[in-house]
Amino acid sequence: MQIVCPQCSARNRVPEDKLQDNPLCGGCKTPLLPTRPVDLDDARLPAYLQGTSMPVVVDFWASWCGPCKMMAPFFKEAAQAMPGIRFIKVDSDANPQSSAHYRIRSIPTLILFRDGREIARQSGVMNTAQLQQWLQSHL
Repeated sequence: MQIVCPQCSARNRVPEDKLQDNPLCGGCKTPLLPTRPVDLDDARLPAYLQGTSMPVVVDFWASWCGPCKMMAPFFKEAAQAMPGIRFIKVDSDANPQSSAHYRIRSIPTLILFRDGREIARQSGVMNTAQLQQWLQSHL
Protein backbone atom coordinates (compact mmCIF):
# COMPACT_ATOMS: atom_id res chain seq x y z
CA MET A 1 0.00 0.00 0.00
CA GLN A 2 1.29 3.48 -0.88
CA ILE A 3 0.99 6.19 1.77
CA VAL A 4 2.34 9.72 1.43
CA CYS A 5 3.76 11.19 4.62
CA PRO A 6 1.57 14.11 5.74
CA GLN A 7 4.64 15.85 7.19
CA CYS A 8 7.38 15.58 4.53
CA SER A 9 5.39 14.29 1.49
CA ALA A 10 7.68 11.26 1.04
CA ARG A 11 6.03 8.23 -0.57
CA ASN A 12 6.10 5.16 1.62
CA ARG A 13 5.28 1.58 0.70
CA VAL A 14 3.69 -0.23 3.64
CA PRO A 15 2.59 -3.88 3.49
CA GLU A 16 -1.09 -4.17 4.37
CA ASP A 17 -0.32 -6.54 7.25
CA LYS A 18 1.85 -3.78 8.85
CA LEU A 19 -0.82 -1.05 8.80
CA GLN A 20 -1.90 -1.90 12.37
CA ASP A 21 1.70 -1.44 13.63
CA ASN A 22 1.51 2.38 13.41
CA PRO A 23 4.11 2.65 10.61
CA LEU A 24 6.51 5.59 10.49
CA CYS A 25 7.70 7.55 7.47
CA GLY A 26 10.98 6.22 6.14
CA GLY A 27 12.22 9.79 5.72
CA CYS A 28 11.15 11.89 8.71
CA LYS A 29 9.93 9.15 11.09
CA THR A 30 6.51 10.83 11.51
CA PRO A 31 3.56 8.44 12.00
CA LEU A 32 1.98 7.76 8.61
CA LEU A 33 -1.46 6.93 9.98
CA PRO A 34 -2.36 9.46 12.67
CA THR A 35 -5.78 8.95 14.27
CA ARG A 36 -6.58 12.65 13.97
CA PRO A 37 -7.21 14.92 10.99
CA VAL A 38 -4.08 16.32 9.36
CA ASP A 39 -3.81 19.85 7.95
CA LEU A 40 -2.45 20.06 4.40
CA ASP A 41 -1.79 23.03 2.14
CA ASP A 42 -1.81 23.80 -1.58
CA ALA A 43 1.74 22.48 -1.97
CA ARG A 44 1.23 19.11 -0.25
CA LEU A 45 -2.39 18.18 -1.05
CA PRO A 46 -1.96 17.07 -4.71
CA ALA A 47 0.96 14.73 -3.93
CA TYR A 48 -0.86 13.33 -0.91
CA LEU A 49 -4.01 12.55 -2.89
CA GLN A 50 -2.14 11.08 -5.88
CA GLY A 51 0.27 9.01 -3.82
CA THR A 52 -1.99 7.57 -1.12
CA SER A 53 -3.84 4.41 -2.09
CA MET A 54 -6.07 4.45 1.00
CA PRO A 55 -9.36 6.39 0.86
CA VAL A 56 -8.87 10.06 1.76
CA VAL A 57 -11.60 12.46 2.89
CA VAL A 58 -10.79 16.17 2.71
CA ASP A 59 -12.66 18.76 4.75
CA PHE A 60 -12.51 22.19 3.08
CA TRP A 61 -13.21 24.74 5.81
CA ALA A 62 -12.42 28.28 7.01
CA SER A 63 -11.70 29.74 10.43
CA TRP A 64 -14.57 32.27 10.22
CA CYS A 65 -17.16 29.60 9.31
CA GLY A 66 -19.52 28.72 12.17
CA PRO A 67 -20.76 25.45 10.62
CA CYS A 68 -17.12 24.44 9.99
CA LYS A 69 -16.32 24.95 13.66
CA MET A 70 -19.41 22.98 14.62
CA MET A 71 -18.39 20.04 12.42
CA ALA A 72 -14.69 19.95 13.46
CA PRO A 73 -15.18 17.71 16.54
CA PHE A 74 -17.34 15.31 14.52
CA PHE A 75 -14.64 15.08 11.84
CA LYS A 76 -12.07 14.36 14.55
CA GLU A 77 -14.25 11.65 16.13
CA ALA A 78 -14.77 9.99 12.75
CA ALA A 79 -11.00 10.02 12.14
CA GLN A 80 -10.45 8.16 15.40
CA ALA A 81 -13.22 5.66 14.63
CA MET A 82 -12.24 4.93 11.01
CA PRO A 83 -8.48 4.18 10.83
CA GLY A 84 -8.75 2.82 7.27
CA ILE A 85 -9.49 6.29 5.92
CA ARG A 86 -7.15 9.30 5.95
CA PHE A 87 -8.79 12.49 7.24
CA ILE A 88 -7.39 15.76 5.86
CA LYS A 89 -8.32 19.38 6.56
CA VAL A 90 -7.67 22.20 4.09
CA ASP A 91 -8.24 25.82 5.13
CA SER A 92 -9.95 27.26 2.05
CA ASP A 93 -8.87 30.84 2.75
CA ALA A 94 -5.20 29.95 3.25
CA ASN A 95 -5.17 27.55 0.28
CA PRO A 96 -7.01 29.22 -2.60
CA GLN A 97 -5.41 27.02 -5.30
CA SER A 98 -6.86 23.83 -3.83
CA SER A 99 -10.23 25.49 -3.29
CA ALA A 100 -10.32 26.71 -6.90
CA HIS A 101 -9.07 23.40 -8.32
CA TYR A 102 -11.81 21.42 -6.55
CA ARG A 103 -14.46 24.10 -7.22
CA ILE A 104 -15.30 24.69 -3.58
CA ARG A 105 -18.36 26.97 -3.56
CA SER A 106 -19.58 26.49 0.00
CA ILE A 107 -18.03 25.33 3.22
CA PRO A 108 -17.78 22.98 4.89
CA THR A 109 -17.41 20.73 1.87
CA LEU A 110 -16.15 17.16 2.16
CA ILE A 111 -14.64 15.34 -0.80
CA LEU A 112 -13.86 11.62 -0.70
CA PHE A 113 -10.97 10.43 -2.88
CA ARG A 114 -9.71 6.99 -3.79
CA ASP A 115 -6.47 6.58 -5.72
CA GLY A 116 -6.41 10.33 -6.33
CA ARG A 117 -9.88 10.48 -7.90
CA GLU A 118 -12.94 12.14 -6.43
CA ILE A 119 -15.66 9.59 -5.73
CA ALA A 120 -18.11 11.59 -3.57
CA ARG A 121 -18.78 15.14 -2.39
CA GLN A 122 -21.00 16.57 0.34
CA SER A 123 -21.51 20.14 1.55
CA GLY A 124 -22.88 21.09 4.93
CA VAL A 125 -22.52 19.94 8.50
CA MET A 126 -22.72 16.25 9.39
CA ASN A 127 -22.44 14.76 12.85
CA THR A 128 -20.14 11.79 13.49
CA ALA A 129 -22.75 9.13 12.72
CA GLN A 130 -23.88 10.87 9.52
CA LEU A 131 -20.28 11.31 8.40
CA GLN A 132 -19.45 7.66 9.03
CA GLN A 133 -22.59 6.53 7.20
CA TRP A 134 -21.80 8.82 4.24
CA LEU A 135 -18.24 7.47 4.00
CA GLN A 136 -19.31 3.83 4.31
CA SER A 137 -21.96 4.27 1.63
CA HIS A 138 -19.30 5.35 -0.88
CA LEU A 139 -16.58 2.81 -0.04
